Amino acid sequence: MSANRIAVGRRSAVLGSAAALLAAGAAQAQTPQGPANTSPRAPAPTTPAGSPALERVASFEQQVTGVAVSKDGRVFVNFPRWEKDVEISVAEVSPDGTLKPYPDAEWNAYRNAAPRDLANHFICVQSVTVDPQGFLWILDPAAPGNEFNLPGGIKMLKVDLGSNKVVQTVAFDSAAAPQGSYLNDVRITPDGKWAFITDSGQRGAILVVDLASGRARRVLDGAGPTQPEPDVIVKADGRDLRRTDGRPTLFAADGIALDAEGRYLYWQALTGRTLYRLPVASLIDESIPPARLASDIEKLGTTNVADGYWMDKAGNLYITSPEDDALKVRRPDGRMETLVQDKRLRWPDSLAEGPEGHIYVTSSQIQDMAQYHERGSPRREPYGLWRIRPVR
Repeated sequence: MSANRIAVGRRSAVLGSAAALLAAGAAQAQTPQGPANTSPRAPAPTTPAGSPALERVASFEQQVTGVAVSKDGRVFVNFPRWEKDVEISVAEVSPDGTLKPYPDAEWNAYRNAAPRDLANHFICVQSVTVDPQGFLWILDPAAPGNEFNLPGGIKMLKVDLGSNKVVQTVAFDSAAAPQGSYLNDVRITPDGKWAFITDSGQRGAILVVDLASGRARRVLDGAGPTQPEPDVIVKADGRDLRRTDGRPTLFAADGIALDAEGRYLYWQALTGRTLYRLPVASLIDESIPPARLASDIEKLGTTNVADGYWMDKAGNLYITSPEDDALKVRRPDGRMETLVQDKRLRWPDSLAEGPEGHIYVTSSQIQDMAQYHERGSPRREPYGLWRIRPVR
């Protein structure tokens, strides 16, 4: 999820070079905070009767967004370079909660005050996922401070979990990721041939990536189903979530999911409550003109303000609900259920499924970011990685 990348009057001018951007980032650099591996006493849970218990997997002092779990239970998380610099961008989480830079320390060596080669280092990683074939994918929109994208740094990596090596890099140029974009979340088809990425930035879209060639194209660029819904106001703690200058929180296409067969792509704007889907066959067919593609979109109904999506093999769509600290599920017949509602799930962000069916969820505490508070961030609790027992 991006931290309010759409705002009135933002990016009225684009800096003329990557060097200038890097210099700006260095000037704003802050002392990075290392990960905390101990958990303070958590607030009493507010889980509804009969719902699965919420289990803390790990705690962090770095703001966490994405989570991925491999078929053999390895857990990976990522930390975007938003309000503070970070010591680790992508990490494997050990069973005791400690973090190991992944795939190695060099990929994680970029710092705001000491930038490195953009193409071969993590700049501002937004999400991670393990595909059906067992590869880890890392999506880096390369927008430190949630500001300007750094040309040459916007990329997606494929990592072989057997060798722990990067085996493919997909670089995105300005046509695929123009200035103002923020590549958010990614899903890979079961055959490993296609990737679909939501762009939650100034002009929402979905990227369709041919993984054999690495070529990406934008579809539904600026179209209604990928944009914030004008009648939706995102709330947190019962109040409108607005920046300190009064600007509302506007997020375009964000949560994304594929069914197990790879037949349909599901998505939603975070500032919205409408669930959409499109046949994958239509998305990958370049001969279909934009108007025809838009006509293939199915509006499946209303959910909630949602950040992360995950669909299991049975067709259950798990949906985070930041406005009420909850994780919900949409059953194949359209019924919505609350699985967990707990104050510790402060802005539940991204989702993944473990090999035994556990659902993993990060809490990124977006509403506690300094941009929403005149007196600075009120955050008191660590960021968290949680899981709930399998639900069927």
